[in-house]
Amino acid sequence: MSRFARRRLLALAALLAPLALRPGHAAAENFPSRPLTVIVPFAAGGPTDTVSRLVAEAMGRDLGQTVVVENAGGAGGTIGAQRVANARPDGYTLLLHHIGMATTPTLYRKLAYDPVGGFETIGLVTEVPMTLVAKKDFPANTLAEAIQVIRRDQEKLNYANAGIGAASHLCGLLLMKAVDAPMTTVPFRGTGPAMQELLSGRIDLMCDQTTNTTEQINSGALKVFSVTTNKRIPALPNVPTSAEAGLPAFQVTVWHGLYAPKGTPPEVTRRLSAALQAALRDPKLVARFAELGTAPVAQEMATPEAHRTFWLADIAKWKPIIQAAGQYAD
Repeated sequence: MSRFARRRLLALAALLAPLALRPGHAAAENFPSRPLTVIVPFAAGGPTDTVSRLVAEAMGRDLGQTVVVENAGGAGGTIGAQRVANARPDGYTLLLHHIGMATTPTLYRKLAYDPVGGFETIGLVTEVPMTLVAKKDFPANTLAEAIQVIRRDQEKLNYANAGIGAASHLCGLLLMKAVDAPMTTVPFRGTGPAMQELLSGRIDLMCDQTTNTTEQINSGALKVFSVTTNKRIPALPNVPTSAEAGLPAFQVTVWHGLYAPKGTPPEVTRRLSAALQAALRDPKLVARFAELGTAPVAQEMATPEAHRTFWLADIAKWKPIIQAAGQYAD
């Protein structure tokens, strides 16, 4: 071999060396080559499960692969989150979680995984309004009347939530702070079981996302007192906002985001983010979201960078509220 040929071979080897040190590079280039799994850290039938299944189906169409939704509930969403944080960072195991990702770092003082550093952000999905609902025979018909009942009978009333750290728990904290009347709190293993108890009349009150209450409200199965947003929503046009009903401090929306394990290659997270953005433009998903009282986020929010900025800001927002309440999950 000539000296010139040897130099060219050495130069080519130097160029290829970085790729040889990245065993996942070829896999990332071909991503995805098999089905993906989205872990929902709550029980089936709840609002986050509903959102996840719609998103998974739409993302699957863009990715050309099946996206399977798997429920791994318990411990306020931390069991499912830990499973994803510990998963192989190849983009095939994802987490779709709600606002609990912003409260877990404060609610849990000891965790077996890093609740912030253990994940790569992919993009936000939706911000879902919440509703304050009650059993069908609750002795009030407006929010003002409900506040009177809560203040009068606070020790007798049961407020349901889906566990400490769940959206319904956080909404309840805000409600009780706003009306200055603590109620007996009954935690359940997920929103689905809590809703069943409310529908049966064994529970008095609950905050829940419109994705889980709109159909129940419209059918007359539940009473509704307000939506927790600053303006009314199209799916429930006759339901006043909390501010309209005289409780402006009672406002909260539940955002959802998609995550991958820390260390997932940037080219994979970019592909997943692009698939998420395509899903949020999907007419079928948009229409179904509207029926459930929500809408996809703006496209620029369905990016890793915007998602992380929003997430870190919400952690800072909820930290003092949780600390003031003094309620921790461990």
